[in-house]
Amino acid sequence: MSAVQANLETLPRGLRVALAAGFVALAAFPFVGTDFTTQMVARMMILAIFAMSLDLLQGVTGLVSLGHAAYFGLAGYALAFLSPQDSAPNLWWTLPVAAAAAGLAALVIGFFVVRTHGIYFIMVTMAFAQMVFYLFFDNKVLGGSDGIYINFKPAAGLFDLEDKRVFYWFTLAVLVLVYLFLRRLLFSPFGRALAGIRVNEHRMRAMGFGTFGYKLTAFTLSGALAGLAGYLWGAQTGFVNPELMGFQMSAHAIMMVILGGMGNIAGAILGTFAFEYLLSVFKDLPAIGAFDAGKHWQLWMGLFIVGVVVFAPRGLLGLLERALRRQERQDD
Repeated sequence: MSAVQANLETLPRGLRVALAAGFVALAAFPFVGTDFTTQMVARMMILAIFAMSLDLLQGVTGLVSLGHAAYFGLAGYALAFLSPQDSAPNLWWTLPVAAAAAGLAALVIGFFVVRTHGIYFIMVTMAFAQMVFYLFFDNKVLGGSDGIYINFKPAAGLFDLEDKRVFYWFTLAVLVLVYLFLRRLLFSPFGRALAGIRVNEHRMRAMGFGTFGYKLTAFTLSGALAGLAGYLWGAQTGFVNPELMGFQMSAHAIMMVILGGMGNIAGAILGTFAFEYLLSVFKDLPAIGAFDAGKHWQLWMGLFIVGVVVFAPRGLLGLLERALRRQERQDD
């Protein structure tokens, strides 16, 4: 099986139709959902943007990062620092500045990180992320372990993000734009070079490609997109703390990407929604005698992820693709 087929980069027509239907359903959801569920789905969409940014690095380029949450949290803090205490910050300049700050941090860290390979790359990304985490955790000037409140949602001028529905649709619009951008990038010459690096970096280097520059660019872009998600997270919750940069947040993003299926961008969206839904299901499991099943949700989630890796290596999107192809063969 080719690398393209293994990563399911080319989506069958049935999956493209299902994906379009999913976006339409998301657009209509605020008309039927409560304020609570609307905010919950908006949160899932923000995490989906975060997962897509990691999929560019992990699924497309083949670089597994255990510190991706550092850029997510940095942009959230950038919004907090840029926000006045008594008025709303301006969306149109704070958003690009926060994303650029995350991208700049990724560029600096990536300059050292992408020189390593394999397990060393994984460990160095985690080390840099832990350094950033403790920089904010131990520094009272930066908010310390208590974090920082953001009193107002950013002001957009043309629309009011304080309105939960408006914020939801704005988040959905960002999600769609990021998805379309990454899908276009995936099949651009730059994206094909990244896929080639994932398959065989030595061969790409022998063909004359400067793999260091390609990987550093992917690392920087991935960090900036993670910052975009972190900005939206801070705007929605009105609060940022060092936990947003922690290892657990990075691990959750990795599990979302693996669960949905790596290397196709759409899998990151599906994996995020599935992960967050299963998280709520497992946490609400009833107690069985003296055993509190819901308290041990990490155990059930871990077993489920292991099952997906073993029985569906292309993730949930791969399972859906296989089911659609089987249905097409039966119809024929």
